[in-house]
Amino acid sequence: AIMTLLKGVKSEVANDIKSMPDFVIQNPGTNEVYFVEVKFRASGSLTRKDIPKDYAWGNAYFILVSKKHIKCITFEELERGIEITATSKNYLGSRKEFDLDKDTIIEFCEFALTFFEGV
Repeated sequence: AIMTLLKGVKSEVANDIKSMPDFVIQNPGTNEVYFVEVKFRASGSLTRKDIPKDYAWGNAYFILVSKKHIKCITFEELERGIEITATSKNYLGSRKEFDLDKDTIIEFCEFALTFFEGV
């Protein structure tokens, strides 16, 4: 993958690529493209403090995977003080931008449970 190719490379472009969000996702219905970062947190919470102060991707979405839920928030929302907590209702399935169906989200949940078995 790209990260393997960039191992040991010291350049501005390499550093930019390493700091980029995890994924670029395109909604096939609208062709809109989104930067997405995936975070795993047993606590089920994500706040602005969890993101570097100099975070450069102001239009990114954060998908938070916990043992119980998969939630989503934008960087812009984090900047405004909105957070993901164990009891917040910002579920991935509620994000109209991605237009995900229930089966896809169930697959994500199954993957998450597999991930947390080893943690």
